[in-house]
Amino acid sequence: MVKAVVGANWGDEGKGKITDMLAEKADIIVRFQGGANAGHTIVNNYGKFALHTLPSGVFYGHTTSVIGNGVALNIPILTDEIKSITDRDVPMPRILVSERCQIVMPYHILFDQYEEERLGGKSFGSTKSGIAPFYSDKYAKIGFQVSELFDEEGLKEKLGRICETKNVLLEHLYHKPKLNPDELFETMMEYREKIAPYVCDVSAYLDQALKDGKTVLLEGQLGTLKDPDHGIYPMVTSSSTLAAYGAIGAGIAPYEIKEIITVCKAYSSSVGAGAFVSELFGEEADELRRRGGDGGEFGATTGRPRRVGWFDCVASKYGCRMQGTTDVAFTVLDVLGYLDEIPVCVGYEVDGEVTTDFPVTYKLEKAKPVLKKLPGWKCEIRGIRKYEELPENCRRYVEYIEEQIGYPITMVSNGPGREDIIYRESPLKK
Repeated sequence: MVKAVVGANWGDEGKGKITDMLAEKADIIVRFQGGANAGHTIVNNYGKFALHTLPSGVFYGHTTSVIGNGVALNIPILTDEIKSITDRDVPMPRILVSERCQIVMPYHILFDQYEEERLGGKSFGSTKSGIAPFYSDKYAKIGFQVSELFDEEGLKEKLGRICETKNVLLEHLYHKPKLNPDELFETMMEYREKIAPYVCDVSAYLDQALKDGKTVLLEGQLGTLKDPDHGIYPMVTSSSTLAAYGAIGAGIAPYEIKEIITVCKAYSSSVGAGAFVSELFGEEADELRRRGGDGGEFGATTGRPRRVGWFDCVASKYGCRMQGTTDVAFTVLDVLGYLDEIPVCVGYEVDGEVTTDFPVTYKLEKAKPVLKKLPGWKCEIRGIRKYEELPENCRRYVEYIEEQIGYPITMVSNGPGREDIIYRESPLKK
């Protein structure tokens, strides 16, 4: 049985908490795309953690955590992250890394920084983690798979060849110091030593696990609107954020994915540049940002203040459709308890016409939000465990959004902890 946990929007929807919660009943948790450029915040019995590469199920003794072939693997970040949790008394997790996984090279991070500098005001709002240069090299077929660390002669030859072309750019475009292939080779040998204990044929391992009836959770990073094909291109990430890619990024058959839990926030937030129709500014935004999430709306990786806005039904309906959603997990509902009334974006006005279909980027940039105001509930809802016990206006808010997006909201999160979850029977659940 395979379940995927993915994001409906711009990322930062609360996927880490939902994965951590569902991992209790899973055997294996797989990261299938992205790199250390985004973080998942987890609050559990051990404390509060921001994970960047490790799957969000590492805190359970019975689970195996897998880094799939689709991940951009920054080896020092992974090994530092393992140490950071074991230093806080978390038992050493069982970790497997795909031998086909590709490595974020030190120069990917440099090129990311140099290109953002060069672009200046027209930059992509990158986290400067090396992700775009990494995926560029992967698809240009000049990346390095983990398996190549164990072929020293081949590695030396390839490093020399690649440094030649990279050095032309460094010298003539960026005016920065050149790469030294011998130094890079030494670094790669250090990487090999760090990663060797975890390397395996992940696809074969998962194939056997599924034959043995194990439950596998696929954990996505970011959300639909950051997908390079279906998102707000070019202000997107460089790997597919869709559940469908989980089959490729983990190395399993697509028909194995039976449940797709798509995580939606009760309001909107985004890190990085790009169109964001329901965005708030000024004091209104500051207050929502300050109250939002656990400790406020600031990126788990960068610490950057997130952009915030009202719930966007147009973007979320599209986000859920592209994911192939079977269940919606609706998070941070407790944050909205301070509002007398809560605006919801129910349509976009583009060139004088209102649409509820999510448009392509150039139209999106002209879109103005069509807002409907719903009455607030003006009270604290943390601690409530049954849906019927939520205030009437709070239930109405959930039900109105469910009706607008057309996908069943079966989980409502009303706090940062594992236990802060309400399971709900949805009329849309077939």
